[in-house]
Amino acid sequence: MVNSVLIEFQTSVITTNARFEGISWHHDENLIAYIAEEPPKCKPIFDRLGCKKEDSSEKDPVWKGQGELEEDWGETYTGKRKASLFVVNIGRGEVQQVEGIDETLSVGQVVWAPPSSDVLREYLVFVGWPEIIGPQKIRRRLGMKVCYNRPCALYSVMSPFREFSIDKLNDKAQEPQDCNLVVCLTPSFANAYFPRFSPDGKFLLFMSAESAVDTGAHSVTQSLNRMMWPSHGKPHPIHEIVDVVPIVMCPEDGLFPGLYCANLLYHPWLSDGFTLVMSSVWGSTQVILAINTLSGRISRISPTDSNFSWNVLAIDGDNILAISSSPVDPPQIKYGYPIPPNSKEASWDWQDVSLPFIGHSEKLRSLLSSVNFSILKIPVNNSSKNLPRGANRPFESIFVSVNKSQTEPVEDHKMDGGCNPLIVLIHGGPHSVSMTNYSKSAAFFASLGYYLLIINYRGSLGFGEEALQSLPGKIGSQDVNDILTAMDYVIAKGLVNGSKVAAYGSSHGGFLTTHLIGQAADRFVVAAVRNPVCNLALMAGTTDIPDWCYALALGKEGNMVFSEALSPHHQDLFYEMSPIFHVSKVKTPTLFLLGEIDRRVPPSNGLQYARALKEEGVDVKIMLFPGEGHVNFRPQSEFESLVNIAVWFKKYFN
Repeated sequence: MVNSVLIEFQTSVITTNARFEGISWHHDENLIAYIAEEPPKCKPIFDRLGCKKEDSSEKDPVWKGQGELEEDWGETYTGKRKASLFVVNIGRGEVQQVEGIDETLSVGQVVWAPPSSDVLREYLVFVGWPEIIGPQKIRRRLGMKVCYNRPCALYSVMSPFREFSIDKLNDKAQEPQDCNLVVCLTPSFANAYFPRFSPDGKFLLFMSAESAVDTGAHSVTQSLNRMMWPSHGKPHPIHEIVDVVPIVMCPEDGLFPGLYCANLLYHPWLSDGFTLVMSSVWGSTQVILAINTLSGRISRISPTDSNFSWNVLAIDGDNILAISSSPVDPPQIKYGYPIPPNSKEASWDWQDVSLPFIGHSEKLRSLLSSVNFSILKIPVNNSSKNLPRGANRPFESIFVSVNKSQTEPVEDHKMDGGCNPLIVLIHGGPHSVSMTNYSKSAAFFASLGYYLLIINYRGSLGFGEEALQSLPGKIGSQDVNDILTAMDYVIAKGLVNGSKVAAYGSSHGGFLTTHLIGQAADRFVVAAVRNPVCNLALMAGTTDIPDWCYALALGKEGNMVFSEALSPHHQDLFYEMSPIFHVSKVKTPTLFLLGEIDRRVPPSNGLQYARALKEEGVDVKIMLFPGEGHVNFRPQSEFESLVNIAVWFKKYFN
């Protein structure tokens, strides 16, 4: 019987993507809830006489037709069917799909509700994403990858397996009649995800990015919220929901900037049962936070005297495993524990964990031994009274340099002549962030002797909501000016040679790189871009996130006027806000690295711009990588990309 359930379990296409994934053991370990793709729909079958039924026994040659288009969730989800909820009963050897969930909901992040006093009911809690958009209620799945602006809610539903005790249930007629009723637990929230029950089962906590839904910004400052869970176990939609950690609009210097959490452990609790631990962005670093979910008190438990980035891996009681790294220090596993134990004012001690089977070569450590980094605070140029206070505060850049007194052992890797060239590295998003964690690309460039300026322009995560929301409607101007301001800052400080500057960016970072070589053509010797946004008007009709184009170009208004049919007015506006509008001014040799199956920024965007540069007589090289999408290239493609960037830069710096 166990073998049969395993066979059926294995034939399901289990969803492993972080947004939808979810496998949850029941408390008695006899049931497993999991998220998997729905079985494929039947498609028409044809033979020489025409269409025939799927179960036909005729032996004539046949082929399967395509059937109607099934929408997916865009980049990285190509060909993935709708995510649905299933439960395995190990004792019975059965798998059942949970019934009653609306067919327009894709589900994920399932957890079992705590055991209740009602023996008849076992509940599951999950996140549901509706596939209905716009006032016209059109069924459409827009791109999901790194897009927290998709409406979603927490739901509860009863398990399809219910074990009834003879002592407590004498009549099968007493079985609950609401067994397939799905209850929305967060009707007052436009966005709710990462459900986690407190260890005592009294509270359900979740995170929200509500302002992303309201404004169209794809990632924003988050809130952590708490609701009571009924002791009888039967959920209902009328709850008092408390903001444990509200949205931070404008943080004061050095203080908590708000929550920016990309993933939450399935068991994020310390031994007291009410302190939740998570990793979150704090300026240009990632830190580990301990949050008292009863009082809302927030403690930074990773070291405060370090600019390294920290990420929590696992928790057992009051013992934490984490990983720590910097742009020039490879990842190191850390073990942390509070001193003194069980104290509200405990400090945390962190020790290295020796793992002989995971190491970094002496050559790598030697190459990086002379490399340093620091975080620079860059004052805003031409601050405006029309912007909120948070948008006028300094932004940050990570500066990576080579200690010249120690460069002799790696002399072969240095660039010839004068001060080392500078590479300006620009993150995408734009509502993302470059953190002080280890980056293969940054370490590679630094090992070759380049200085790096890694800029977190206004609009980046980790600096409060006012700074983040200041960018939509001003892309191609405010963010471009921030990058030029950061360059002017390090040049004025005498840290770099302003005549030896390269730029490299991906996605929106490519948008900014191609803007910079057009708007500030004389400031860059060479450039490289990966999957760049070069023409918003073209992208709006080909991307999996056309709403992104509206939100970034028009601000909050874009969320209200978004349409698949681009109006002539918006087409002209999008074009004028795009790098291609400045193409005639570009003189900088540019390398293009394009993913052939990128659905976020299809390669047509980069190809159009690159060919336009060729028409202007600019030196251009194009590389198209088969089978590669938008973000995570395979190791072979990543290696080839970095080698080609290095060769391209060296060619024009010599």
